[in-house]
Amino acid sequence: MNAPLHVLIIEDDFRVAGINAELAGQIAGYAAASIAKTGDEAIAYLEKASPLPDLILLDVFIPDRSGLELFWEIRTNYPQIAIIMVTAANEIETIAATVRGGVFDYLLKPVDFERFAQALERFRDQRLLLTEPLEWQQSELDRLFGVSAAQAVPTVDSSEELPKGIDQLTLDGVRDFLNSSSPEGANAMEAGKAVGISRSTARRYLEHLVASNEAKAQLNYGEIGRPERRYVPWTK
Repeated sequence: MNAPLHVLIIEDDFRVAGINAELAGQIAGYAAASIAKTGDEAIAYLEKASPLPDLILLDVFIPDRSGLELFWEIRTNYPQIAIIMVTAANEIETIAATVRGGVFDYLLKPVDFERFAQALERFRDQRLLLTEPLEWQQSELDRLFGVSAAQAVPTVDSSEELPKGIDQLTLDGVRDFLNSSSPEGANAMEAGKAVGISRSTARRYLEHLVASNEAKAQLNYGEIGRPERRYVPWTK
């Protein structure tokens, strides 16, 4: 993900649209948003956009057509664009239809900024994860789909067998290196070099520590270009 994520807001209330655009611009990793007040404006924008937006914030109630109809039109013609519903529509039929259509999240108006930011940050983190050339393990897939370690795996004692692909000796080495790292933590390349394993292997072990609640992953947007994923022990 070399460029900031771009958002298209489909909302007929210009005040709400402006607020959502401003909020999106405050979240690291996102560019300024574009706004369409009607379905026709949205489709006209998408037909000409290059590149296409990464994410659409869509209201159900727009003046020229049903937002649900527009949802399916976008899902059919632009399946690569993720959609988050931002709407007052709270009936189960609408919610169920968008869930079946693969909506990324569903936010009810009036939207709390913390919940709004959480949705956009989760999408940003998921998009970044999907650019990593990993041989994925279940713990990493659980994080991708928002399953916590407590939900995914019952609490067990330390004598239980480790997941496939995780060796105890290597894990101890990665854990020791991370615990002795600076307050800024370490990335997979640094961990791999210190322990004597490849970057992708180090990343797998670091993600296992995250899934086990022994470490946390942070995105560093301080440099130009792709954000850097760094790992920090929970104790720091």
